[in-house]
Amino acid sequence: MARENENQIHAMFFPYMAPGHMMPMVDMARILAAAGAKVTIIITPMNALCIKNSIDRDVKSGLQITLEIISLPSSEVGLPEGCENMVSAPTREMYMKIFHAIELLQPKIKKLLSDYHPDCIVSDSLCPWTLDIANELGIARLAFNGSGFFNLCLSETLSRYEPHRNITSETETFVVPGLPDEVKLTRSQLPDIVKGRNKFSELFDKLKESEKKSLGVLMNSFYELEPAYADHCRNVLGIKAWHIGPVSLINRDMDDKVERGENTLVSKHDCLSWLDGKKPRSVLYICFGSLTRFSKKQTTEIANALEASGHSFIWVVGKVFRTGNDESKDEEQELWLPQEFEEEIKQKEQGLVIRGWAPQVLILEHEAIGGFLTHCGWNSILEGVVAGVPFVTWPIFAEQFYNEKLVTQVLNLGVSVGNEVWKAWATEDSPNIKTANDILVAIDAVMGNTQESIDRSKRAKKLGELAKKSIEEGNSSYNDVKLVIEDIRMHKNSK
Repeated sequence: MARENENQIHAMFFPYMAPGHMMPMVDMARILAAAGAKVTIIITPMNALCIKNSIDRDVKSGLQITLEIISLPSSEVGLPEGCENMVSAPTREMYMKIFHAIELLQPKIKKLLSDYHPDCIVSDSLCPWTLDIANELGIARLAFNGSGFFNLCLSETLSRYEPHRNITSETETFVVPGLPDEVKLTRSQLPDIVKGRNKFSELFDKLKESEKKSLGVLMNSFYELEPAYADHCRNVLGIKAWHIGPVSLINRDMDDKVERGENTLVSKHDCLSWLDGKKPRSVLYICFGSLTRFSKKQTTEIANALEASGHSFIWVVGKVFRTGNDESKDEEQELWLPQEFEEEIKQKEQGLVIRGWAPQVLILEHEAIGGFLTHCGWNSILEGVVAGVPFVTWPIFAEQFYNEKLVTQVLNLGVSVGNEVWKAWATEDSPNIKTANDILVAIDAVMGNTQESIDRSKRAKKLGELAKKSIEEGNSSYNDVKLVIEDIRMHKNSK
């Protein structure tokens, strides 16, 4: 297809269908469009509904960005119609069906790339097969890595040196060698894939290999957040990567912030009005991401800790799964809270409960927010950093324990609840219940008025200011956006 400006690059984006992957990739696509690229986002119908309004606003502002909507082969893998995102998958089995359905999109993706013949495809690292298609068609492939430089460095270093092989106890602390800082872990915090080969090992080998063979890796990070690890990644590990974040900052419009992700049941007016009535830095925000599920017992401990803390809070409540002791026959129980808890905190004006999805960026940037209790998903870490708030950390699965170490051991921006056991799936009930007292101690350490907590808040605020500056003209992330476009153009001209 002909291009109006032959010097303009055309980038096609193919996001992975989970909120934590799709949101930053869509933001990245919009960032490249704002920098002058022509952008096409390949997406399925239900997922398109989540981003259409923002894209329409971009188009009205003059950006060249379009959606290419393709259907997911749901019936072929046994998925119900409309289940097109991991957030809609309540079980491990359904999660794997979506993963398989995405793999079955290969012929459609190949045809689109063949028809459009863009200068590059940006695809999630979880889709390594896009590299083979891109190579066959002579198109550059850029990988999107959903975490930061610290995680890349830590993962690669563990793979190279395997310090955990000499550790017999799951709870013994060891130092990861060869990193710019002293980083401590236990075996119990490591993913199963790191501790030994399993059925996913071959897939993860392909993911790493395809990243290395791609033109480079797009990172949702900024240099000032993890400078030693950006340098270590590029200069020591030899991974070509561009930091073009924090990507959430592309959402300057109030509507963009509210509509980012899934539909929320709370209005921006109700949410902001409640926060406006609170003192600066007095509210704790609690959210464990879109995929994490807790048992009734753990949810009760969280509720008891929040109420006992005396601090105001906003709690984004997820779904709760039945455990062996529950009388209910339902496998999944929606948004369960202890009896009368919600009514009590409402009467005391202590808390606001949001069921399902929340406008997180909008909430975090409010001056009333003084801390963020998080599962340490990378998007949440970045959004908290941008807002300049300290963290209470509670990692669950994936690379979240690694992200916690950056927050608590390197940046000194957070206090851990003390969860030590990594889970293979966010929906599994943890064997390690954190008591109300465990949670309360960490909350008080972040939200209290000790000199240590005051200093932590000052560091967080300073880093938030650096985050906002990084995307301004002439600064680190702004420059890397320009650089990645130029690198794509050079690759195009070299053919």
